[in-house]
Amino acid sequence: MAGDAGGAAAAAARAAARQVVALTGREFEGVVAIERCDDGWRVCVEVVETRRIPDSADILAVYEVLTGDGGELNRLRRVQRYARGQLNRERGGGR
Repeated sequence: MAGDAGGAAAAAARAAARQVVALTGREFEGVVAIERCDDGWRVCVEVVETRRIPDSADILAVYEVLTGDGGELNRLRRVQRYARGQLNRERGGGR
């Protein structure tokens, strides 16, 4: 990545993850996609929606976060929900 784009992407991913956790109360699992947009970032954050036994039966979700360049939240929406062990699913909102 050119210049500080890698640092900016990492900062956007961290900010998006914090926003999802704060607004949903869900447990952070990982960032599954990040994309630079015209006026900010599109970040897809995976969270644990429901814990189950065994862990492979947990219900996970992907939330799409759109932020401005300054990190302000422009949109948050759940784009996918699935069982952890589910195969053949697209990550990052299925785009």
